[in-house]
Amino acid sequence: MKTLFLSVLSLSLLAVASSASAHATLEQKEAEVGSTYKGIIRIGHGCDGQATLKVRVEIPEGVVSVKPMPKAGWKLETQTGPYAKSYEYYGRTLKEGVKQITWTGTLQHEHYDEFVFRGKLHKTLAPGQTLYFKTTQECADGENAWVELPAEGQNSHDLKRPAPGVHLTKPSEHSH
Repeated sequence: MKTLFLSVLSLSLLAVASSASAHATLEQKEAEVGSTYKGIIRIGHGCDGQATLKVRVEIPEGVVSVKPMPKAGWKLETQTGPYAKSYEYYGRTLKEGVKQITWTGTLQHEHYDEFVFRGKLHKTLAPGQTLYFKTTQECADGENAWVELPAEGQNSHDLKRPAPGVHLTKPSEHSH
């Protein structure tokens, strides 16, 4: 009886652990306003047992000069468009830039991978806010759209498919 209880307990702990890591998440969940942010989106599983064939990341307003990292064996595409406002960036005025990154390839359901990009968290962004990078995994039959945003005061853990977010902090004395 004790052995049965322990195996049920360990299975339920395993289920909790695997569901906790099931979301698309960002490795760095906090960054300074004005810094260059290296976004690492983690994909922990496919769609209901199917391989992930495409990973699409939407870039939020205020993240400029975005560059994705190519992945061996994956096709990389960026979609550019106008920003809602213009941003001063190293003596230039940026009015448009990368709005979406798409990696196309194959990630088996049993495997885990990371999709990397970097961008400048513009100095006009407000410390204390969270920027969300809506991420969609496409599979042969369906998708996992990690695009839900929490309402004011709501914990993102209460959402079924929360968008990965990075909490913005004040620039440190050393940043420029």
